[in-house]
Amino acid sequence: MIAKLTGRLDSSGAGHAVIDVGGVGYLVEASARTLDALGAVGGEVTIHTEMLVGEDFLRLLGFARAEERDWFRLLTSVQGVGAKVALAILSALEIGDLQRALASGDSAMIARANGVGPKLAQRITHELKDKAGALGGISGSNPALSATSGPLGDAIAALTGLGFKPGEASAAVAAASEELGAGASLDALVRVALKKAAR
Repeated sequence: MIAKLTGRLDSSGAGHAVIDVGGVGYLVEASARTLDALGAVGGEVTIHTEMLVGEDFLRLLGFARAEERDWFRLLTSVQGVGAKVALAILSALEIGDLQRALASGDSAMIARANGVGPKLAQRITHELKDKAGALGGISGSNPALSATSGPLGDAIAALTGLGFKPGEASAAVAAASEELGAGASLDALVRVALKKAAR
């Protein structure tokens, strides 16, 4: 599993970039916002990645921030939202705008993205209204978790996926993080957070 690439931006085009890492060029699909954030060709870049594996394909998707990757995972958890649609939503909306749209039930804002019709936008809004707080709403209550990148964000997403409310998941992961320290792995965080949440 490739989680992150650091190398030279070899080239970029519509919807993709090639990152040269030690002489190997990785073709990475990305949102327009991520491609803009990479800067000029030839520059050193770090990009967070998600690998999609199918029977007849292997695709690498890239994100400027781990938070954007977390939102991609959340969006693709909705039935009918594939990688292309999720990237279109992340291209059309800043993460803060997406968060507000979900919190307020504003499906029309989500429907601005290419390939997202009114019905799909309503489904996304309905299904993610509560889950979105796990990625976006935790910073106000717990400054230590304001950056939901990496294991913390993944652990919260894992707990909400198991049916915990965003607030419960955030609190449990915060307690687990405090107990385990900054370098805790995702597995350890989830294991301890589940114990905390069960008390």
